Amino acid sequence: RASCGPRRGCPGKMQLKYLKTILQADDGIKKVTAITWSPNSRRMAAVTTDRVVQLFDENGERKDKFSTKPAQPDGVKNFVVRGMAFSPDSAKLAIAQSDNIVFVYKLGLEWGDKKSICNKFLQSKPVTALTWPQRRHNEVVFATTEGKVKVGQLKTNKAATLYAHPDGAYCVALASSPCGEKICSGHIDGTVWTFDFADGVNRKLFAHSCAPYALSWGARNAVVAAGADRRVCFYDALGDEYAARPQTFDYSDDDNAREFASASFSPAGESVAVGSFDRFQLFAYSQQRGGWVEAGTKHVANLYTVSALGWKPDGSRLATGALCGTVDIYDACVKRQMYADKFEFTYVSGSAVVVKRLVDGSKVSVSAGNGQDLQGLNVYKERFLVAHTTDSLIVGDLEAEKIAEVPWGWTGSEKFDFDTERVCVVHSRGEVSVVEYGVNRMLGTCRTTHTKQHLLSVRVQESRRGRTRVGKKIAYLIDAQTVRVTDLSAENELTGARDVATVSHESKIDWLELNARGTHVLFRDKKRQLHLYDIKNQARYTLLNYCSYVQWVPGSDVVVAQNMGNLCVWYSVDSPDRVTTVPIKGEVEDIERGKGKTEVIVEEGGVQKAYPLDEHLIEFNSLVEEGDYDAAVEVLEALPGGTPETEAMWLELRNAAITDRRLLVAQRCSAALGDVAKAQYLGAIIADAKRASAMEGGGDGLNNYAVKARLAMLDKQWKIAEGLLLENGQTDAAIQMYRDMHRLDRAVEVATSKAHPNAENLRREHLDWLKQTGQEEAAGAVKEREGDHLGAIRFYLRGGLPGRAAAVVIANHARSTDFDRSLVEEIAAALKRGDMYERAGELYDALDRPEEAKEAFVRGHSYRRALELCRRGGSSAEEVRSLEEKWGDHLVDMKQQDAAINHFIEAGCGIKAIEAAVECKNWKKALEIIEREPKRGRDDDKFKGFYKRIGRHYEQARDYEQAERCFLRAGEPGEAVEMYCRADKWENAHKIAVGYMTDSDANELYVKRGKELEASARYKEAEKMYLTVKEHDLAIEMYKRNRQFDQMIRLVGLYRKDLLGETHIHLARQLEADGNYREAERRYLEGKDWKGAVQMYKQAEMWEDAVRVAKQNGGANASKRVAYEWGLHLGGDAGASLLRKFNLLEEAIDYACESGEFDNAFELARAGAGNKVRDVHLKHAMYLEDEGRFDEAEAEFIKADAPKEAIEMHVHNKDWDAATRVAEQHAPEQVTDVLVSRATSLKEEKEYSRAEATFVKAKKPEAAIKMYSDEGLWDDALRVAADYLPGKVREIHLEMQSRAGDSSKTSARDSEAQHECVTRARRLEREGNYSGAVDAYLELTSRVTKDQRALENAWDAAVRVAVGNVPGKAKTVVQEVAARLRGIGRDDRAEELLGSAGVDARSGLGPTRKPARTGSAQPKRDIVGFKDAKDRGENSDGGDGGDASPAAAEEAARRGDWDVAHELARALGPDVAASYSIKHATMELRGGNPEAAADILAERGAPADPRYFALYKEIAGEVLGGAQDGVGEEGLKKFLTSLVDTMSATPEINAEHLADLRRCLEATNLALVRAKCKDADMPVLSAKAATSLLRFCGLVPVDRAFFEAGMACREAKELSLAFVFLNRYLDITELMDEGGDASELDNVDFEDTDIPNDFPLPTQHFVEEATREEVRDWVLALSMDQQVEQTLPTRTCGKCNGQTYVAGLTCCRCKAKSEACVVSGYPVPTGQRVLHEGRSANRGDWNEWTMKFGTDPWSGKSAQPKY
Repeated sequence: RASCGPRRGCPGKMQLKYLKTILQADDGIKKVTAITWSPNSRRMAAVTTDRVVQLFDENGERKDKFSTKPAQPDGVKNFVVRGMAFSPDSAKLAIAQSDNIVFVYKLGLEWGDKKSICNKFLQSKPVTALTWPQRRHNEVVFATTEGKVKVGQLKTNKAATLYAHPDGAYCVALASSPCGEKICSGHIDGTVWTFDFADGVNRKLFAHSCAPYALSWGARNAVVAAGADRRVCFYDALGDEYAARPQTFDYSDDDNAREFASASFSPAGESVAVGSFDRFQLFAYSQQRGGWVEAGTKHVANLYTVSALGWKPDGSRLATGALCGTVDIYDACVKRQMYADKFEFTYVSGSAVVVKRLVDGSKVSVSAGNGQDLQGLNVYKERFLVAHTTDSLIVGDLEAEKIAEVPWGWTGSEKFDFDTERVCVVHSRGEVSVVEYGVNRMLGTCRTTHTKQHLLSVRVQESRRGRTRVGKKIAYLIDAQTVRVTDLSAENELTGARDVATVSHESKIDWLELNARGTHVLFRDKKRQLHLYDIKNQARYTLLNYCSYVQWVPGSDVVVAQNMGNLCVWYSVDSPDRVTTVPIKGEVEDIERGKGKTEVIVEEGGVQKAYPLDEHLIEFNSLVEEGDYDAAVEVLEALPGGTPETEAMWLELRNAAITDRRLLVAQRCSAALGDVAKAQYLGAIIADAKRASAMEGGGDGLNNYAVKARLAMLDKQWKIAEGLLLENGQTDAAIQMYRDMHRLDRAVEVATSKAHPNAENLRREHLDWLKQTGQEEAAGAVKEREGDHLGAIRFYLRGGLPGRAAAVVIANHARSTDFDRSLVEEIAAALKRGDMYERAGELYDALDRPEEAKEAFVRGHSYRRALELCRRGGSSAEEVRSLEEKWGDHLVDMKQQDAAINHFIEAGCGIKAIEAAVECKNWKKALEIIEREPKRGRDDDKFKGFYKRIGRHYEQARDYEQAERCFLRAGEPGEAVEMYCRADKWENAHKIAVGYMTDSDANELYVKRGKELEASARYKEAEKMYLTVKEHDLAIEMYKRNRQFDQMIRLVGLYRKDLLGETHIHLARQLEADGNYREAERRYLEGKDWKGAVQMYKQAEMWEDAVRVAKQNGGANASKRVAYEWGLHLGGDAGASLLRKFNLLEEAIDYACESGEFDNAFELARAGAGNKVRDVHLKHAMYLEDEGRFDEAEAEFIKADAPKEAIEMHVHNKDWDAATRVAEQHAPEQVTDVLVSRATSLKEEKEYSRAEATFVKAKKPEAAIKMYSDEGLWDDALRVAADYLPGKVREIHLEMQSRAGDSSKTSARDSEAQHECVTRARRLEREGNYSGAVDAYLELTSRVTKDQRALENAWDAAVRVAVGNVPGKAKTVVQEVAARLRGIGRDDRAEELLGSAGVDARSGLGPTRKPARTGSAQPKRDIVGFKDAKDRGENSDGGDGGDASPAAAEEAARRGDWDVAHELARALGPDVAASYSIKHATMELRGGNPEAAADILAERGAPADPRYFALYKEIAGEVLGGAQDGVGEEGLKKFLTSLVDTMSATPEINAEHLADLRRCLEATNLALVRAKCKDADMPVLSAKAATSLLRFCGLVPVDRAFFEAGMACREAKELSLAFVFLNRYLDITELMDEGGDASELDNVDFEDTDIPNDFPLPTQHFVEEATREEVRDWVLALSMDQQVEQTLPTRTCGKCNGQTYVAGLTCCRCKAKSEACVVSGYPVPTGQRVLHEGRSANRGDWNEWTMKFGTDPWSGKSAQPKY
């Protein structure tokens, strides 16, 4: 079995995985004789002994097949196919047959292409083997039985012998080298021979131990050979190492091993498969060991001999063929990995990988040619591949399927640019390298630091229509101002490139680009000037002086640029002066070309507009580039003639046609241009070519020397034309050519060089022609060459060239005496007339006439030559100084002051030297000269002026010290002071001012300078000037004048602090007058006069701002006052509407009420806030009550619908009649309370009789009894009890006895008490008060009487009444009675009772473990018929069940008709109805609809049976864990409220469950509040409710609770709470992902809260990952905000005054408990507590809720705000 897992440095071990069998085995022998893959990896061919070639695609799917043909058309098919091989282009298949022939089939590249035999090579002997070297496209190699190795030439269809075995040994195998230039052959005698196509030499490679039937040639120059001796040997193809000592793997001792029949190297050469019997062996090359190692064996049972092997060229598949005809495909790879979910990399070796695009399944094979491991494989832009090895870089274009490998030393800093077609540009360490895809050499490199895309351009021109490539060029910057163009296609030994153009520019270049052909480079500089450079002609053109956009039209040589409001288009770059201009109104955005049109996209006013270009002109360029001149002519003929664009196109086409020798086209172009002469000349050339063609008997005649010469003349290539003519003996024609061109000088040269007999006549003719045409200079040159100096001088003088004449004299005067003085004077005079004094001086000097020469030199300003003469002739120093001064003056006149300085110094003219130095700004030199000048006798004023100018220079150069010295020497200390002031060097300025100026002068200077700076708006510097001389007020006034009030205030705060407040107010009023209210407001506030700001806004009727300022600075009352004034100002509906608009209406109403202005409050409330009218009435009533105006207050209370408050007022004032009246009229339910209060008052006044009457009237006799008992009036108490509460008589007696200490009377009274209890119970039973009757029966206890029988009878009666009439209390009563029976020793009776009722005494819940069986003996007494009643299903309300039966109810439930089922169950009794309610709810819950379950229990009832408490809690948990949208919670709250109320009647029973259900109810209420507030846009209240819900974590899923609390707090801007909760939420989600539990959470932040920290973690997340990621980002961002407290906020505990968690109900310090607000769940502060129906609320939260919804959040009943 092949092992797997590549390791670096060792062979990547091949993994072979069986894929499928593509050709099934036969029952008998059907040997696969050959398998071969096409080089493009798209086809595989296999053939067996049936001689049918099967063709498969790359996936192993059979696509085609064909039968091979015998050598002779009528031959018998008894041959065997000995070998097959695809051609290098994958289009042909060669087949070697044993019937002496090789066929070559043309298959094409696509499935379905027609197949045909294109070549056949018939031999005299059978063919035994075949191979097709990959570099030999038209040569296929095969071998024969006679030992010959031959090559079949496809072009000639002939075969030739490459070599033959010396002994004629049978050739058993052939193999090609990986390079495709060598082959090797194995012979029957064991020898292996090789042949090299490069040198045509064959040699013996090695001798194997047996016939090498398994022979293959792989990379690393390795040849594997194996055969019948069961040994696998690896030889070196170079023959220098393994030939004597091959690496051998010997399997001869292995009994399971058989002979080897086939072998095949992987394409990378790192693995080889060798086929044997039932298996094939795999070997791999080890770099560490430097040799081959076993990589595994693949055993396949019943495979038999592996007769053929074939690796897919990309190395990803291995095909095996066996003896019985089976062909299997194995997947071969070292490793496989996904890349970006878009590509699959299959490593077939460490140095080879197959890249597969997953979208379309296309594959590209990438391999390192040097055999090194591939590293860093990446794909950019889903198209371009990059990888590297230790010594090479690999880049490729996956779409074009072109890969290039170039030598490279990888650094890791490489950057790649893929924007240029056909090439990859690599940037590395300041060097740019260009790699062409598919070319394994570096195209070129260049060094540049300007590597941005717009500063580098590469063009690689593809060949078109059979034309060679135009070129490969790169344009780049060698510095910011120099463009270099390099031709990358030129051959060069070192770089393979040469520079073809270097363009220097005066400005920095910010953009450049080559055209598509690489013939022109377009560049733009920083000044926005656009330039075009013609590389061929080395010419530069300025196209535009301002260019904001420029681009070549894609795929053409057309330039598009924008100049201001014009779109400029150059259709022909060969004519840069021909430009087409189109006015536009926007900015060019892009150029779009496609679908037969080209458009320039312009952004005009936010809308894109397309401007079309002339597609014909653009298409013309492409046609010329492709060489399709005829089509180009057709395009131009279709265009209107006479335009500059078309003329430029005709000219460009003519030049291209002439270059390509398309003379007819060139003639047509000349005709179109109106160039008749050139058209005629081209016609003559065409005629000459035709004549030459006729004479030569064919051809186009263009190669005739005469035609070539005329074409050279047309191109003005005279030397080429001359050479052609002279080479063909046409000397006269050459001379005539030059004569026709009026180049007689060249005609004379040709005639002289060829010793033409007419040479002398031509020379005279030339001279005469020169004379006639006035070319005296040329004639003089001819005479000078001939030695006729005087003649030359005459010609030069006659032609006005005295300089040339003087040169003749100077050069020849020593050798000739022909130059007399008169001639010299004539020449000198001519020179002087032409102001050529220097040449005249040279003439005089040459003739040794120094004085005249000196005078001429001076007049010609050649002072150097004159001084040389002076020094040579010993002239005086005075004369030299005079010449030096003149020289200096001349240089000054020529504006060369710098050069004049030294001459003035030499002349002793110091002033002139200084002036020259100053003028040329050589300040250092000027200062040196001044310093050297003697002080005595010099003009000090002039020198001070020099110092001042030099000082200003040094100031500009920031050499302040030198400038200061110059200013001081110039006597200008003020200049120095101002200099330092300008340089912000105030200390230096002050130092000079103090040291060199008086105080007044310094102050005056500073103030003057300050005013100058102020005038130039340099206020900061002016301020420093004023402050330096302590003129603070001037600085303040400056800022005031210029309205820079902040700066003014700053100075006032520093120097006039006592006036700061006044200044603020003063500025505020000024700004107010100017209408700058915002700034005025700021000044008022900074001046501590916020009321002034409010008044300002009120006067400006900017009431919103007035309210804002009042609220921010004066508090709530102030803002209410302003809001109130605003409302009054507007009045009526308008005022109310506006106040409501700004949410200030209620504040205004409240303020009016608080101010006692109730008329205004009523007006505003009635106009815009009807809901506030009641509040105003209420507050008015309270106000009147405080004023003692009770009647009016009562009326207002009634209007406010608050009769209770009116009653309380009258009760407080003890106006009982009024209180009673109000209660009777408006609140009858309060009458009792009024009577009780009045009776209590009478009791306090000791008026017991009246109090008793009042208590009785209020139906509170017990209160009267208690009154008498408290006062010890026992007779009165007994009297009242006997009259109204007989059951209390016994109690009163006992109390009397207790107080009197008389226990002896107890037994006497037992019978009386027993009688009273039973009597009262029976009376209540008769009256129908069954619940009261049960309680009365149960009042009889062992403490009341010792009569056991009486007790049992009373308790039996209680059970009977409860079971028959109060089923809700039945089980509780049974349990209680059973307990009492045990208490008196009647355990048997207790068990009997419990068994009859089916109640478990131990748990008190559910049925007993062993209920009474139906067939068992009847107990002694069926107490009150409990069991029978239950079985019969008696209807407790006395209703008639009709046809109802348990079966009918069950059938209806089974049908799903629950309404019918519930009705039938209700008819069968409350217990049955309750059971069906539970059944229905359970079904909905299990069906995933807990909300429906809650609704059913709310509608049908939820029995308070302990058996169902777990169900109720489950429903509550599911609903609270559901949507929490306020819908499902309504039903849940309804049934929980009913259930809790029922259970609360007996709280001591099931207390634990009651507490749990109350928690569920409270959580449900908070969830409802949160949902409703969220929907009503009440974020603060919603956040509070969500925060309070955290106390119920576990009941509500914990991740949901913290998430919703955090998000609600975030919505309410409570960032501290939001941060802590969401951070906790993230911790919980991470723990959920990790599978942890709550104990792993960090609870530091929640230690002092009542939020649980022990809860189950949900298994599923509440929100999606995207939301969690958004929360995570928000928390992270907030954690960086230093302004947000990242802890839970706290409140002050009302008991211990310590700080505790703001939403906690229990103080973390003193453990004091607070009431929970019924609205928000928050603790209720003492001062904010309001009470409604026994439940507390926070006043603010209650009012906010009731004002929005008008209901009690707990009960849902109507409710009003409370104040």
